[in-house]
Amino acid sequence: MVILNRDNRSRFVKVRCPDCENEQIIFEKASSMINCLVCGSIVSKPTGGKAKISAEVIEVFE
Repeated sequence: MVILNRDNRSRFVKVRCPDCENEQIIFEKASSMINCLVCGSIVSKPTGGKAKISAEVIEVFE
């Protein structure tokens, strides 16, 4: 019998917008483009796996 150990491999991260310094929580493997809620600049772009985060990562939630 095979027992699979599937840990949670995806996380939420708190990021700071490079333009207006707004902080918001996003999903690390986002499948759509994420904009800043205040100024509208691009914070994250999808890549097929982990998203390319263009903002400063402040905190990682596990």
